[in-house]
Amino acid sequence: MNHLDPIRHVRGESQYLDDVPVQHGTLYAAVVESPVAHGKLLTVDATAALELPGVVHVLTARDIPGENQIGGIVPDEPLLAEGHVHFRGQPVALVLAETEHAAHAALAHVRVEIAPLPIITDPRVAAAQGELLVPPRTFRIGDSEEAWAGCAHVFEGVAESGGQEHLYIETQGAYAFPTEMGGVRIISSTQGPTAVQRHTAHVLGLGMHQVEVDVTRLGGGFGGKEDQATPWGALAALGAFVARRPVKLVLDRMADMRMTGKRHPYSSDFKIGLSADLKIVAYEVTFYQNGGAAADLSPAVMERTLFHSTNTYFIPNVTATAYSCRTHLPPNTAFRGFGGPQGMFVIESAIASAAERLGVPATEIQRRNLLREGDLFPYRQPAEGCHAEQAWDTAAELFDLPARRREVDEFNRTHRWQKKGLAVMPICFGISFTKTAMNQARALVHIYTDGSVGVSTGAVEMGQGVNTKIAQVAARTLGISVDRIKVESTNTTRVANTSPSAASATADLNGKATELACLALRERLLQLASTELSMDYEGLHIENEQVLAAGKPANTSWEKLVSAAYWQRVSLSENAHHATPDLHFDATTNQGYPFAYHVYGTALTTVQVDCRRGTYEVQAVQIAHDFGQSLNPAVDRGQIEGGAVQGIGWMTLEELVYNEEGRLLSNSLNAYKIPDLYAAPKVLDVHFLDTPGHSRAVMRSKAVGEPPLMYGIGAYFALRDAVRAFNPDSTISFSAPMTPEKVLVNLHPEFTPTPSDAWNSPAHSTSATTSAAS
Repeated sequence: MNHLDPIRHVRGESQYLDDVPVQHGTLYAAVVESPVAHGKLLTVDATAALELPGVVHVLTARDIPGENQIGGIVPDEPLLAEGHVHFRGQPVALVLAETEHAAHAALAHVRVEIAPLPIITDPRVAAAQGELLVPPRTFRIGDSEEAWAGCAHVFEGVAESGGQEHLYIETQGAYAFPTEMGGVRIISSTQGPTAVQRHTAHVLGLGMHQVEVDVTRLGGGFGGKEDQATPWGALAALGAFVARRPVKLVLDRMADMRMTGKRHPYSSDFKIGLSADLKIVAYEVTFYQNGGAAADLSPAVMERTLFHSTNTYFIPNVTATAYSCRTHLPPNTAFRGFGGPQGMFVIESAIASAAERLGVPATEIQRRNLLREGDLFPYRQPAEGCHAEQAWDTAAELFDLPARRREVDEFNRTHRWQKKGLAVMPICFGISFTKTAMNQARALVHIYTDGSVGVSTGAVEMGQGVNTKIAQVAARTLGISVDRIKVESTNTTRVANTSPSAASATADLNGKATELACLALRERLLQLASTELSMDYEGLHIENEQVLAAGKPANTSWEKLVSAAYWQRVSLSENAHHATPDLHFDATTNQGYPFAYHVYGTALTTVQVDCRRGTYEVQAVQIAHDFGQSLNPAVDRGQIEGGAVQGIGWMTLEELVYNEEGRLLSNSLNAYKIPDLYAAPKVLDVHFLDTPGHSRAVMRSKAVGEPPLMYGIGAYFALRDAVRAFNPDSTISFSAPMTPEKVLVNLHPEFTPTPSDAWNSPAHSTSATTSAAS
């Protein structure tokens, strides 16, 4: 079955937030931003702005009727600045005007006086000054300190990974309407409708039942709309609540890039110890996460980094510590992988460092240390249904890893100015929200008297195909055509208390709830059929919209059965609740069973570098991936391909740069490069591993949203391999992204500008202190 939405997309029929017909009387909102990254807010004077034609209101923190707070994990983020500003672009005031042009024109006439304060952009500086968003966390298994003495080889190093702009096609926005009884209705571009509902209710001093949030679909999210859609929904609602008129707020692209948080940059120290036969005996790592000015989701992202700090390897002695550091940048937030990629990059850097210093292929260390059934992760959950070795061996055999290595070596031997590189990237990714309580979902299913079906869940469709999978689950469970199924918009009045569409758990949680509701309806209908047909219930089944008795057609169809149920006053509606069983995690000991299951895979990445120019192409990414029993291979393949290319972008092109004043320099698509058609791999092969899936996955179809992004990490190490083939003496720091400029300087260190390590400096990815960054 194909994805349900593309035909509507290409015809322009799909409705996004900005396509909603504008109601008469709508006001347009624009946000007054802080012009500095840190300071004391002295005055906000809107007198001149209010005298402009069409300007109706300028709202500040004083106009908030409830609590000026939208922080989720930590209540440290005001909706509108009050007392101080903590990042450049922080909302200070909200202009409401009769036209969009009038609202934006008024921004320059709102006078904001701020007394500057010292600015921190580097997470290590923040940690040294005690500027932490939450206390540090440590995951520990075995005794790494004791284990060093038994290691034949010990290596230490530093790894830096940069941030990443979400660059969803649809920017942040919301459209709010006042309702009867003093409430508001919000159409929001959000992955977390309940978060928008909850925080808006607090801001307005209302009960959550007075705030309705509706989402039809998003034009992309990637985690950037999990928590960070909340301020725009709350601001639009504030305007509608105060003015008693509809208010529309949609950010333009530059404002979105300026004001919103990104993937967290990390600066990390590692120490790895190996035995003589290349078994990893001990591993210590310290992560310095650049959280930005407020906690947002940083504590949870930091925790997931710790969960995935050993990737797909079994290491008996691990000490992994993470610091979530407060800096004066926009609060960084969820991004596909949610901290896992940052942790995986460091362990892969540690392995590459050890391999290079020992003069052995990294693959020798990787393969020998893959997880096996029953091995413990550092958080003490055993690896169950472990396919790490199967994924590696399948990829190595199917794509002929030895031959690929020989081809690369032969090419490099015969080409002076062109070099190829090869890397293998195994992955292991846990599926669940790591906050156990969030692993729950509900579904509301109505069967109408004509046999059509409406399904409401908490899942948000943002291009990943979750609505398609939910429709498939309903159709398969009820035994009817998917054409009869309509998946409704996500609405907080139909399905309450939803978890965000995130953590790769959306299809599992909401699909399972849908399945439970449909199973209850099917049982109810078959019980009726048993009575009506005087047949044994156990022998009845619905398939292809026909009732079957002992495998043979009975004298009734789906439509007749539904009609009979109505006339017999049998309920044709069902509300079901699903909570993932067996999950638990103790945050005081950092031990437990946090994940429903793990997804495994292995990718071979081949690149070719032009050693005169530093430019390169990703020639092939060949993947063996654990889909389980894929519910929709076409949708799942698309997720693998998109995730891999997005990961390649993070690792190679997408350089997020702030200066020391906290100003975003990579603030447009002229300065911030994302993968285009030419950056995508020339060959992208995806092989479906033969695995049984998992009972906690919807219909044993494993989650596929986040895991493939980690395959992109292989591009970094393949480029590193190519650079070293040209210049074996090159001392390449582990600093991502590996941009063409970095490649060029590492190919020809004799031409490196002063300072000699400018392109490899930790500051380059996070605070842009070098002239080269400009």
